[in-house]
Amino acid sequence: MAAPLLEVIVQTVADAAAAERGGADRLEVVRDIRQGGLTPPLALVLAIAAETGLPLRVMVRSNAGYALQPGELDELRDAAAGFAAAAVDGVVIGFATGGRPDTDDVSRVLAAAPGVRATFHRAFDVLDDPAGAIAAIAGIRGVDRILTGGGEGPAEVRCRRLADYTARAAPGLRIIAGGGVDEAALALFARAGCTHEFHVGRAARVDNEPDSPVSTARVQRLKRLLTAAT
Repeated sequence: MAAPLLEVIVQTVADAAAAERGGADRLEVVRDIRQGGLTPPLALVLAIAAETGLPLRVMVRSNAGYALQPGELDELRDAAAGFAAAAVDGVVIGFATGGRPDTDDVSRVLAAAPGVRATFHRAFDVLDDPAGAIAAIAGIRGVDRILTGGGEGPAEVRCRRLADYTARAAPGLRIIAGGGVDEAALALFARAGCTHEFHVGRAARVDNEPDSPVSTARVQRLKRLLTAAT
């Protein structure tokens, strides 16, 4: 079984340092976490890269929805190019239109950063047929991961969906469980092996609040849960 990987959302250099001390394996860098995460400034990404040696996945998103709005394409292409030049591990991006993945818009943004890897984010969770869309997403050059909460329902039901997504995605994509992943869900998903990468926001933060700082102690606890479950 693959070793579990813990990805923590960060908004500041202090967040990144705390996550690294806690044992995080990868960071997702965003701004405005209450909007689901928007594109952070390049200066912040560079500062975090200087502070920590952890791989960085950086959000490329200009609005709180999942559709590209007029006038945003050039902005997002410039951002993706800048992050790629900074040698980040990858970017985080995703668009959906009419219940289907907008692969053309994702490709148009990623074309500005040839060679960069990408996570297709939780736009996946608003698709009419997420499982059926995996093949189309796999065809987007550069996309190597899908971030998903596993849909609605209790953790056991979500875990079964995540296992199905993982089976459909192999070998070209990896599924990251993220969105509503609290300690109980994290432990269950890890024990079941429905996926091996886990993405946390609130669960890693003081008082479980999105705008609170990342807590080293909470990240350490999440890592212990993963270790104990696998």
